[in-house]
Amino acid sequence: MRPQTWSSVVGLPRSDVFAWHERPGAVTRLTPPWLPVRIVREATSLADGEAVLGFPLGLRWVARHSACVPPARFVDELVSAPLRWGIRWRHTHEFQDEGPWTRVTDRVETTVPPALLRAMFAYRHRQLGMDLAAQATARNSGDRPMVVAMTGSRGLVGSALVPFLTTAGHRVVRLVRGRPGGPDERHWDPDAPADDLLRGVDAVVHLAGASIAGRFTEKHRTAVRGSRIGPTRALAELAGRTGDGPKVFVCASAIGYYGADRGDEVLDETSARGDGFLADVVADWEQATAGAAQAGLRVVNVRTGLVQSPRGGTLRLFYPLFATGLGGRLGDGRMWQSWIGIDDLVDVYHRALYDSALSGPVNAVAPGAVRNTEYTATLAGVLHRPAVLPVPSLGPRLLLGRAGADELAEASQRVFPAALLATGHRFRHPTLEPALRHLLGRDRTGAHG
Repeated sequence: MRPQTWSSVVGLPRSDVFAWHERPGAVTRLTPPWLPVRIVREATSLADGEAVLGFPLGLRWVARHSACVPPARFVDELVSAPLRWGIRWRHTHEFQDEGPWTRVTDRVETTVPPALLRAMFAYRHRQLGMDLAAQATARNSGDRPMVVAMTGSRGLVGSALVPFLTTAGHRVVRLVRGRPGGPDERHWDPDAPADDLLRGVDAVVHLAGASIAGRFTEKHRTAVRGSRIGPTRALAELAGRTGDGPKVFVCASAIGYYGADRGDEVLDETSARGDGFLADVVADWEQATAGAAQAGLRVVNVRTGLVQSPRGGTLRLFYPLFATGLGGRLGDGRMWQSWIGIDDLVDVYHRALYDSALSGPVNAVAPGAVRNTEYTATLAGVLHRPAVLPVPSLGPRLLLGRAGADELAEASQRVFPAALLATGHRFRHPTLEPALRHLLGRDRTGAHG
């Protein structure tokens, strides 16, 4: 059986590239987000550990590692039934010096047809190169290993941020509401956090909060507000009074601060707040971090736009419709959509941890906001599908109610990341089409097969 081969060059020494693969989170960062797979357990060693991946119908892919020769190669092989009865899989990861850089080569002996693997391995090589470049830039700018306490670590953002930080050499302590599952978890009571919760922690990333999606009933509004204001205030005040605790407090926020419709006004961090329920919630949410700031911690409020990921958010909703040719603009399509790719958002949170130039509100959006007509045309083009079935405004109003439709589905905010760009921040995907191509496995570039 002739091996299938993919290869690319990354701009770091071989020892650094191999070490990245040894750290927790590597397999998660390399797994394409469009695949119906979850990481059940990572291998503890590339020499003899096992990684377990979960597939639909309860199937498990157990990959056993062997033949590890640092920093030259390691192997993983499918060993679990019933998949191994029908699939042969032996994957050799090779690392070779190419001048001062590293050639990464994947050789796979398998019965899986090459056509089913090309997009996956192209994604892996692009993702590896971008992650390593972002982490190298951070180290050159002063990033050093930290202990980061994180709430909401299993949500859309947290599940991408945790493995990125651990592959960069940081330790993440998950703050969980249930019983801790190990030394890297601590029990967190959102209403009354324990006095020792943040001891030995260098930084806090606070992501927890009920989803804002839904009909804006009184019950929903109470959940959205209650899950943010009180818990944030309690955690920020605790951070401020913990003597051997964090020096940085990074808190999720949202561009809902600017209101539901600001027309064509370009909104940066100095723009006035808008009107509406979400604007009120976000303003109070950010104010709830004051206890940390008053105690001398550097506080960053990450005002996030529409996060692009097939694992959640708007793209997860739109993708099935557009993939089947049933997508189209929303209403007249003129509303501004300020978006950001999930990996660019991860970079923003990472920068907030180490860059002392960032404090206060930071707009976490790509530099190029688009109108809904452009967004839908771009997504349809990436998927090679038409976008000719507009969604009338009545649809969102039936699902979300008038207030929900106004502030969510039909919101129009032309937001600009002025604070980030002032620091010289570079986006992986500053424009929409390359971001969608990477996330959906439709990129025209990648590893050579």
